[in-house]
Amino acid sequence: MFPKVALTALSFLAIVSAQQVATTTPEVHPKLPWYKCTKAGGCISQSSGSVVVDANWRWTHNASGTNCYTGNTWNSAICPDDVTCAANCGLDGAAYAGTYGVTTNGDALTLNFVTYASQKNIGSRLYLLNSDTQYEMFKLVGQEFTFDVDVSKLPCGLNGALYFTEMDADGGMAKYPANKAGAKYGTGYCDAQCPRDLKFIAGQANSEGWVPSANDVNSGTGKYGACCNEMDIWEANSISSAYTPHPCDATGLSRCTGDACGASDRYGTVCDPDGCDFNSYRMGDKTFYGPGLTVDTTKKFTVVTQFISSDGTTSGDLVEIRRLYVQGGVVIQNSKVNIPGISTKYDSITDSLCDAQKAAFGDKTQFQAKGGLTRLGQAAKNGMVLVLSLWDDHSVNMLWLDSNYPTTANATAPGVGRGSCSTSSGAPTDVEANSPNASVTYSNIRFGEIGATYTSVVTGTSSAPVSSSSASSSTSTSKSSTSSTASSTTTSKSSTSSTASSTSSAPGSTATQVKWGQ
Repeated sequence: MFPKVALTALSFLAIVSAQQVATTTPEVHPKLPWYKCTKAGGCISQSSGSVVVDANWRWTHNASGTNCYTGNTWNSAICPDDVTCAANCGLDGAAYAGTYGVTTNGDALTLNFVTYASQKNIGSRLYLLNSDTQYEMFKLVGQEFTFDVDVSKLPCGLNGALYFTEMDADGGMAKYPANKAGAKYGTGYCDAQCPRDLKFIAGQANSEGWVPSANDVNSGTGKYGACCNEMDIWEANSISSAYTPHPCDATGLSRCTGDACGASDRYGTVCDPDGCDFNSYRMGDKTFYGPGLTVDTTKKFTVVTQFISSDGTTSGDLVEIRRLYVQGGVVIQNSKVNIPGISTKYDSITDSLCDAQKAAFGDKTQFQAKGGLTRLGQAAKNGMVLVLSLWDDHSVNMLWLDSNYPTTANATAPGVGRGSCSTSSGAPTDVEANSPNASVTYSNIRFGEIGATYTSVVTGTSSAPVSSSSASSSTSTSKSSTSSTASSTTTSKSSTSSTASSTSSAPGSTATQVKWGQ
């Protein structure tokens, strides 16, 4: 019990524009150690790692504890405009396990789908920190990123997504002085979908012109969106998976409005919303990924992603993104493209694969228009923030990932089939009712030299361990790097959370994420 609601950072009596911090619930970040790897030194635990839940999931209230946002609607008395709203409202701390279903165990992070507290919470989105106030920044070009994942409890319609976006390391505090919450409270999100369901963007509220969602009791859209480069390492359930680069013209977070956010034209933004995806099923191999298949999703496995540069260094242009898997001690090469009209058997993402894929599928060439791999590589060299999430899809029921999409297209046409799920599957009301105990576990995150993250063992820690673990990277008798491949799909991960009722002393907060179909 807390005797009163406390608000810090700036006095609410002051006439200021600021995104505030509230302290009804202390903000304690769950520890999540990860590993930096070299061929010479093995993998060393980074024991200072921890995770923070996104600001959209948090209880947002004023100094007296009155909700600024309830369900999918802003309180117009507290939030008559964006500037006043930001000055009046604070982001509170998170009860990670009890409210959001987020738990850590050593180097493993488990995200539960439905969690019941003072309210029902749906999914979550978190970021990896290197301190209480800074996100860990990953510079991907010329490097390799690896993690273990268990998707066995993710049915059709869910997406356990692990990806990178070009967020600011401090959550935008330095760039937007009105933001007093920063990375400590999960601010600063952006992606290539230019999401408009974010409650706060660039230190101001997004309450003006807010339209509650017609089919999501927790979500809505404001007049502003947040665009930035995005690299989807992993979007998956137990049936389908994809990895997808999304380049943008802009550098870092770019706040958009109206048509520039894709309101009337999906392709009218500074970003490529579709990306160039590699989904094995969509690319012609229906026996590669799934329960009991080559990559058997009934069991945990390792996902390796290699960012190959033009000159083999970390400063060259990004020219290829390779994928391989390790399961049961065996390295599994990525599947090969088997699509009519694509003669080369690509097995990784390159600009040439993206050209061939867009032509074969009849997709928009926004990926090429926004600079392709070269542009995405520039963002990757600047540094990107790691995002770990679990969500359902109120837009198109995740059919873009695991079924036939568009549903009006010929199911046998190249690029339409993305997975074996029924086109009637994935409705959030069904998934939430029938699979509330669904979950995803990410573990053993490793980053470093190409070839070092899935053949090395842990040799030490970077600092005194804090609830760390002695987990080691996967070891296999076969070492490999794949060749070339790609594809294209759409992706978006914006989110909106509902605030708890103002009478709760430890309010729950629900949230959903929106993915636009291709």
